[in-house]
Amino acid sequence: MQQVKIFKTVDTELSELEQQINRWMRKSGARVISITGNLTSQPPSSGGPLNSFSAGNIMLVVLYEIDKPPAS
Repeated sequence: MQQVKIFKTVDTELSELEQQINRWMRKSGARVISITGNLTSQPPSSGGPLNSFSAGNIMLVVLYEIDKPPAS
């Protein structure tokens, strides 16, 4: 049975996101079919200096497969 799991973070926390995804994959036993991602930049906060290194939002969509639960 195919399922979807969504992960989100900011690009300054990529290593934590990677650890979270790997931990989830180990614990769930999911068979990953595909991972699709999207990065969106954050506009600079008003009143502050322009920063070309502002954090961006990251969203990853994991399509995975798990065994169907037994019929009861």
